[in-house]
Amino acid sequence: MATNRTFTMIKPDAVENGHIGGILNMITEAGFKIVSLKLTQLTVADAQAFYAVHSARPFYGELVEFMSRGPIVAAILEKENAIEEFRTLIGATNPADAADGTIRKKYATSIGENAVHGSDSDENAAIESAFHFSGREQF
Repeated sequence: MATNRTFTMIKPDAVENGHIGGILNMITEAGFKIVSLKLTQLTVADAQAFYAVHSARPFYGELVEFMSRGPIVAAILEKENAIEEFRTLIGATNPADAADGTIRKKYATSIGENAVHGSDSDENAAIESAFHFSGREQF
């Protein structure tokens, strides 16, 4: 059964480049309600744990280094059909392939530094949300 929540992170590249406000604006203009939000920084161990599913992939080390290099914005979003709607809003992983009007088309610089993360399933959204937010931080 689909839920109406998804998880996102504004990644270090977008935070460094001053795009927090622009990305949050695109999210809210697309009809998402922000139900949890915080500026935080992943430690290397946090990034390793969060991306453990990719640990055997050749890009894992670079991903961990990138995601722990600076602050991120973590958020839980709510909207009907949230996963699919948000995946459409963020666009393709490679910004060169992303549709016009998507977050990655506007703010990402490369496939590796692609501005935002978005959950790919209801199950992962719940896991990722719980990784970043305690129960009392989820509204």
